[in-house]
Amino acid sequence: MRIHCYARVYGIAATVCLTLVGGPTAWAATPSNVDKQFMVAAAKMNMIEAHEGQMAENQGATDGVKELGKTLKQDHTQAYQQLQALASKTGVSIPDGINSAKIAAVEQLQNLKGAAFDRAFARDEITAHRQAIAEFKREADRGTDPDVKAYARQTISVLEKHLSLAEQCAKSGKHT
Repeated sequence: MRIHCYARVYGIAATVCLTLVGGPTAWAATPSNVDKQFMVAAAKMNMIEAHEGQMAENQGATDGVKELGKTLKQDHTQAYQQLQALASKTGVSIPDGINSAKIAAVEQLQNLKGAAFDRAFARDEITAHRQAIAEFKREADRGTDPDVKAYARQTISVLEKHLSLAEQCAKSGKHT
């Protein structure tokens, strides 16, 4: 019986050692607090942008704004879905909804239509995307979790495309 007991203890110790040094049952390190905060902020941003994109499709006056809205809705929905998968993989809890009535930018756009909506929307998207690009670049450069950094890095080009489209909408709105 003693030999059996020692074998069991050594077997458990070997499993623990393999786990700690990255063996077959290695545990994944959880992202740092900075990475977690980024993921939560990115989730909220993606949901807000998708919502505002839907608003632009419905309330915009020009084809450019409506097309930007459609692009935002599609791209930010996809980015949120990728972030959900990443959050599930890393064990990070991200929000799964927003209260659009409590978001100042959404509230301001809510009652606008036509050219007034287009101007406010383009201005809001330029500001929001410049800020988002800075946050995503910061995470890509300084984050600690390689998967979170990769998500940030891959999303930057999409955000830059959105910024460019919003700037085009703002320019074309000045001529109308």
